[in-house]
Amino acid sequence: MLIKLGGMHYEYEITGSGDALLLLHGFTGSKDVWRRFFPLWSHDLQVIAVDLPGHGKTDSPSDWARYSIEQTAADMIALLDALKIKQAHVLGYSMGGRLAITIASLYAERVRSLVLESCTPGLESEEEREERKRQDQQQADFIMEHGLEAFVERWENIPLFASQQQLPYSVREQMRQQRLQNNPLGLANSLRGMGTGMQPSWWSSLHRLCMPVLLLGGEYDEKFLRILQCMEQRLPNAEFVQVSGAGHTIHVEQPEKFDTIVRSFFQAQYLEGGL
Repeated sequence: MLIKLGGMHYEYEITGSGDALLLLHGFTGSKDVWRRFFPLWSHDLQVIAVDLPGHGKTDSPSDWARYSIEQTAADMIALLDALKIKQAHVLGYSMGGRLAITIASLYAERVRSLVLESCTPGLESEEEREERKRQDQQQADFIMEHGLEAFVERWENIPLFASQQQLPYSVREQMRQQRLQNNPLGLANSLRGMGTGMQPSWWSSLHRLCMPVLLLGGEYDEKFLRILQCMEQRLPNAEFVQVSGAGHTIHVEQPEKFDTIVRSFFQAQYLEGGL
């Protein structure tokens, strides 16, 4: 379904009934990366999956500033408003996790709980942010100069995704085809406008996020394990789970474990009277 939010058309899908669960994908992803979980989660929850700016069937504006993470967070709140949802559980992976943290930091009263997979609240120093902006600009330039297929080939082979090479060929090919469905301008502008270097650092606001938070990291993803463990120390109500046999993309590499852990988190809230 299409909806106009902040002057931009977003594609989203909604299924199930119960408390709302907003699903936010990572860079080069789309709402389809969550599809296998729809029937598992929609029995107890109203599942809402969105294509983020520049991804899937959502618009890819030419102005990269329109992709800012603060504006995208405001758009997600506008989506909840349009659906008459006062509060939602928010689950985000990588870029989607950064967006989930941004939503919680700016609109805490609208977030019932957070599930954060392989993500960061941002970079703490100006030097780190400037370096990351430079790197993301280089990646964006590569997309526009060499095309989407060349970029996807390059992206799939970065060290962050090394553990994906252990996946069956059919799974890797499905991921590749999904990535190739994206708009090259959209991906380039997502890097320019919504990259880690462009967003505010939310480290100093983590102590104010009092909702239940589930932090998920794959055992092979050493960098993000460290980040998630540091986040756990600053969040008042967080649980950290290291998932064996997975790297950065736990929901793809260990989907059954991912499902079990996520559903247990929501069920625990239900038992405690939180749902």
